[in-house]
Amino acid sequence: MDFRFTEEEETFRKEVKAWLKEVIPQRWYDLGPGIWEETEEGWAISRTFQKQLGQKGWLAPGYPKQYGGSEMTIGKQLVLSEELARSDAPVSVETAIAVSWVGPTIMLFGNDEQKDKYVKGVATGDLVFCLGYSETEAGSDLASLKTSAVEDGDEFVINGQKIWTSYAHYADYCWLAARTDPTAPRKYDGVSMLIVDMKSPGITVRPIINILERHSFNEVFFDNVRIPKENLVGEKDKGWYELMIALDHERSPSGGAAGFAKVLEVLVDVAKKRKIDKDPNIRQKIAQVAVAMEVSKVLGYRVAWMYSKGLHPNYEASISIMKASETLRHQAEVGAAVLGPYAHLRRESKWTVELGVIERMLLSCLSIGIGGGTNEIQRNIVAQRGLGLPRQKM
Repeated sequence: MDFRFTEEEETFRKEVKAWLKEVIPQRWYDLGPGIWEETEEGWAISRTFQKQLGQKGWLAPGYPKQYGGSEMTIGKQLVLSEELARSDAPVSVETAIAVSWVGPTIMLFGNDEQKDKYVKGVATGDLVFCLGYSETEAGSDLASLKTSAVEDGDEFVINGQKIWTSYAHYADYCWLAARTDPTAPRKYDGVSMLIVDMKSPGITVRPIINILERHSFNEVFFDNVRIPKENLVGEKDKGWYELMIALDHERSPSGGAAGFAKVLEVLVDVAKKRKIDKDPNIRQKIAQVAVAMEVSKVLGYRVAWMYSKGLHPNYEASISIMKASETLRHQAEVGAAVLGPYAHLRRESKWTVELGVIERMLLSCLSIGIGGGTNEIQRNIVAQRGLGLPRQKM
């Protein structure tokens, strides 16, 4: 594996940096939102920026040109991803859901009409998707989902409930996993993937306010929601494989680790201001964070390299997302040690440091390592698919 960037890729990096400096409004930095901290104003800035990316073919750069992408090489995609992260650009989980997880899966399994409508809409920034996966009794054990989709003439009738549905209150469509054959012999069978218009009658979205006192998550209720059969993606009752492919995409961060660098800079700067930068314990903690960042970055590079070779990362993606989540939590813990009592001040305090970035990270990182499959699930995937260990019998 060669992780060096070419001269062409480094030239592209300069182009991306210059463009981002020009188009990201200062107001975005004044708001300083982090993960799970959306506000109406911040969301509006994000949508405008993402449409600007879409116009350049940079929102979904790896997509075919006919679907709004630019067929960008994996190396350039990695450069773009890194610079978006380094600049704290207005792209977050909602972008990943639509562009990185749902869109590629529809390209693999959808028909031409679905690709032309949904994949292109995602690439231009015109469509937002939410994920209809988790239920109250089906989280890590996703195959236990009970939301049903029953055929009725030319339609499916959907009944059930989903939970922790990020951005359902903003989304145009839901990428829904539903049970279409309750009599299937295995719980992994009889599941289908459907695209549901969030404006359909019978859908109720109930907000869940998170620990940051923001509205990102939702409960979504489906009460006799009717959708046309043409919204089935792939083969009926065979959606579990599609779902696993989508989850592999979700677990494949490549350039996001570059975003850790800004927090590291804050830690070093605060340590100097508090005159604890010579403390060997503090120095060791910051060094450990720096090393973890590099490891996370290289694991992301490995995933990108596999895609460049036409390989599909599976357990490799699980290793990457697991390390990234652990690094984020580690960074937050070290931030608390470096900032001391200042780490727990809210952004509204006049004594807060960097808009309270560490306090907010301490809160938001609690959910990282749960979504997309808990770290325990990731370890099971690595053990079984990577190391070939037997599945434990219960």
